[in-house]
Amino acid sequence: MNISDIANTVIRGDCIEILRGLPEKSFDLIFADPPYNLQLEGELYRPNQTRVDAVDEEWDRFGSFAEYDEFTVKWLEACRRVMKDDASIWVIGSYHNIFRVGKIMQDIGFWFLNDIIWVKTNPMPNFNGVRFTNAHETMIWAKKSREQKRYRFNYQAMKTLNNDKQMRSDWEIPICSGGEREKSGVSKAHPTQKPEALLRRVILASSEPGDLVLDPFFGTGTTGAVAKKLGRNWVGIEKSAAYIEVARARIGAVSGPEDDPSLYRTPSRRDMPRVTIGNLIEHGLLREGGTLYSVNRAVSAAIAADGSLVLDGFRGSIHRAGVFAAKTRLCNGWTYWHYEQDGELKQIDDLREIYVKEVFPVENKS
Repeated sequence: MNISDIANTVIRGDCIEILRGLPEKSFDLIFADPPYNLQLEGELYRPNQTRVDAVDEEWDRFGSFAEYDEFTVKWLEACRRVMKDDASIWVIGSYHNIFRVGKIMQDIGFWFLNDIIWVKTNPMPNFNGVRFTNAHETMIWAKKSREQKRYRFNYQAMKTLNNDKQMRSDWEIPICSGGEREKSGVSKAHPTQKPEALLRRVILASSEPGDLVLDPFFGTGTTGAVAKKLGRNWVGIEKSAAYIEVARARIGAVSGPEDDPSLYRTPSRRDMPRVTIGNLIEHGLLREGGTLYSVNRAVSAAIAADGSLVLDGFRGSIHRAGVFAAKTRLCNGWTYWHYEQDGELKQIDDLREIYVKEVFPVENKS
């Protein structure tokens, strides 16, 4: 099967069987929202005695933990086979399954990059009052193996999205509700539909425009809808004909990306012109003899004319000086060292951005 023939389509069937038939090393990113194996014990009612729409579909029923584990091993191994050598995978789950899934991922050979906590700002309460309200789910972000050298992480895009602050591993996002929730008549089309905001972060963080994103448990197509909006290609695998019908209609109504591909890519540091401390001194943004500080002013260093830093008898680059000051093995000097402006400390990385804007201005396209 030629992978380009199935790009931007939903394939109906069992994901394990279908994945085994796809060419290996085909996908740049995988997002998986597998069955949670909720082990529900009876129906759940609100205090007013109305029934809660819980997850009671056939696809979430397993006879035992062993059966669920066997299923998990098979679909994860199948996913790992079709991942490119620089691809990554995201798997989401609740406390019912994510720890079992995580162990199996490590046993198979995946190497964890982060666990992300999706903090639900509007979670469903615990109506019986016998447990804490389940207000979060966990996502595991992993690469294929410990030996994998490269994977996509659009750090700058995440930082820009987060008001120019490094994005943390706790994401506060509302659950899917209101107009975003797909309906089948008056009921939810799918009991565990994920919010588009969650998939937007995953796809922006881990892929580039034109990349191919796989969702082996496609449901009502959130991954496909967001991928299309962001200029990525996608493939969905789904057993349910009813879910596929909803997903196709939903994605068909999504407008594709605009003509300018730069709107869907945030330049990384590697894409920017190389800037040194010497450049900042020559441009008047720093001065020889000036002082740089650690974030809490516990450490200070003098700026030498050649752009090196001097402190406590040590002299070296901003990175080596940061290693010396912080007593760590590695240090990014651009974020460790700060300059003072109007009584406030700011990262020297900010000066690098100012320099680029002033020395390499973007041409006006109009």
